[in-house]
Amino acid sequence: MTDAEPKEVVVDTPVEEEEEIVKPDAKSSVHIGDADFTTEIVGTATWNEVFQKCCVHTGEEWLKIAAGTTVVCFFLYFFLFGLELLGTAAKIVGGCSAGEVLGDDTNPIGALMIGILGTVLLQSSSTTTSVIVGLAGSGLSVKTGIYMVMGANIGTSVTNTIVAMGQMGDGAQLERAFAGATVHDLFNYLSVCVLLPIEIITHYLYYLTKEMVRGITTEKDDKWEGPIKKLVSPLSKKVIVANKDIIKNIAKYQLDPTNEKGIKDCSEQYGAEEGHCKGLEVNYENCKKGAGLIACDKKSGDCPLFFNEFSTQEEDETAGGVCLFIALVILVICLIGMVTMLQKMMMGMSTRIIYKATDLHPIISMILGLGVTMIVQSSSITTSVLTPLCGLGVIRLEVMLPLTLGANIGTTITGILGALVTDGSEALQVAFAHTMFNITAICIWYPFPFMRNIILTGARKLGKGASIYRLFPVFYILVMFFLVPGIFIGISFLFEADEKAFEALGSVIVIFLFIAIGLVAYWYKYKDGPEKIVAFMTARQFRYETNQSLPEDMAFLKAEVTRLKEHTGLADPETEEAEEGADA
Repeated sequence: MTDAEPKEVVVDTPVEEEEEIVKPDAKSSVHIGDADFTTEIVGTATWNEVFQKCCVHTGEEWLKIAAGTTVVCFFLYFFLFGLELLGTAAKIVGGCSAGEVLGDDTNPIGALMIGILGTVLLQSSSTTTSVIVGLAGSGLSVKTGIYMVMGANIGTSVTNTIVAMGQMGDGAQLERAFAGATVHDLFNYLSVCVLLPIEIITHYLYYLTKEMVRGITTEKDDKWEGPIKKLVSPLSKKVIVANKDIIKNIAKYQLDPTNEKGIKDCSEQYGAEEGHCKGLEVNYENCKKGAGLIACDKKSGDCPLFFNEFSTQEEDETAGGVCLFIALVILVICLIGMVTMLQKMMMGMSTRIIYKATDLHPIISMILGLGVTMIVQSSSITTSVLTPLCGLGVIRLEVMLPLTLGANIGTTITGILGALVTDGSEALQVAFAHTMFNITAICIWYPFPFMRNIILTGARKLGKGASIYRLFPVFYILVMFFLVPGIFIGISFLFEADEKAFEALGSVIVIFLFIAIGLVAYWYKYKDGPEKIVAFMTARQFRYETNQSLPEDMAFLKAEVTRLKEHTGLADPETEEAEEGADA
């Protein structure tokens, strides 16, 4: 190139900058404690990020984590103690009624509803199942026992639904917690709706489990006790111990009045001049035969705080009611303490990290739920501990469902272990039927996404209803666990009364019930039912909040009016009238 040649001029042409696209795995995320917190997945974390956030801390941070974990474990222990105390107190308060209910060898619908009511009264599907298992060899048919354990499967979900109400103070938390609790309810109810008619028609559970127990022999032995019970039970038994034999013996009498161990009602355990104990010393050995609703501890031999050797039935039931109240107070306090501490420990934690850590394969989640339930010996405890975590947003609804399903199977394994140490194969057959019922239900509802979404969508709608109207969970529990079973039990009793008048009345009630259900379904589907329900609940919640804040609002308005009068110099109407009268 020579000097005469023109130099090449480079012109910078404007380059259009591409808009930056935030990919799903970007660092942006929602954090616990954010005002716009949501359980929707925002981005995807790596396991390296999870490890860094979980395990890489300074010495001061480790001390804070250790202190927070200690506090959470403290509240968790007493939360479990409260659940144990709640179940024991419920057995004392409702034990006499539950024994009469469970001892009725009735039709399939009646047996199902009896299982629901019995579990709600006893607050323990394990206790209900053990009573049913015990009755299976004492006159209760295995087929009726199968229908009852189906009902027990539904009744056990009331406990974690009650626990979800402990987060009423925060609408968003209540929505997530109630949805997490009701996946259990919906799964159990829908499973019964599908499998109950199949069992009535084919008796597949009966024949399947009959083959499973063929050739198996069991012997009476000590009851198997899980490690968590060994930690919690000693403290609860210092307070109160329920006499479960009364429940079983009343039920045995209802089935067979000639049964030597059967008793007609609870009153037969009261009224003796020497009281409940035979001997000067009050201990298990002296008081085991004459104990009322409250008994002594078999292992330690000591009698609990609320045991009274000269108590009446009313006094024992009152003591049970007091313990029931104490248990609810302990549950609420421990729930608030656990939730508050967990919130502080996870404040600012990215949901990307949390959901990566908790996003287990569904089968692993089910195995985890099964294993934990076998350890604690209660699906109610497992789901009740998980429900607050669901409310905090730590566990998503999609993860809560398989954990709950695993817990459902886990509680039946406990029943099998209990049946293995009892006489006869009938008890084991009922326990196996409980397990196979849950396995069949899981195979129907979980593998297929469209079936699984029915449960998840329904639970989300129920959670939304709870957030709109805070008293919705109360009405839900009353209707689903008391009113519905009560209506069906009443109808089944009418048909079993062996009188044409009662059968005719039952037929009329059933017809009206079907018509009412049809009309409600039509109204819900074609008359804007969901919108009207939401509007109604919103109005009720607004009215409730307005009534609650009305005294404060009135005091504030009066103060403001007084301040304005002082500022503007306006006189009260009464003062002006008085001055005009004086001038006249």
